[in-house]
Amino acid sequence: MSRYVLLAVLVLANVATALTLVRDRHEHRVQFIALSKLEKARDELNIEFGRLQLEQATWAESNRVDQVARERLGMLFPRTEDIVVLRP
Repeated sequence: MSRYVLLAVLVLANVATALTLVRDRHEHRVQFIALSKLEKARDELNIEFGRLQLEQATWAESNRVDQVARERLGMLFPRTEDIVVLRP
């Protein structure tokens, strides 16, 4: 009788272990999919950030600033006779 009880306990322990393993592997897959989505989002954000840095550098170039100042704002460099040097 004791053998059958021991066998039943071992079978139940084996089934419980198998079910726990299946649950853990499923959870691992779910977490891996979430990680993959987050990595993809990170990569897309890094690409967008690089694009924005390039755009910022383009807009901040001195030639571009000079062009906008001349065309849109009507600004000009002062003539030499209009420059006044102040000394302390």
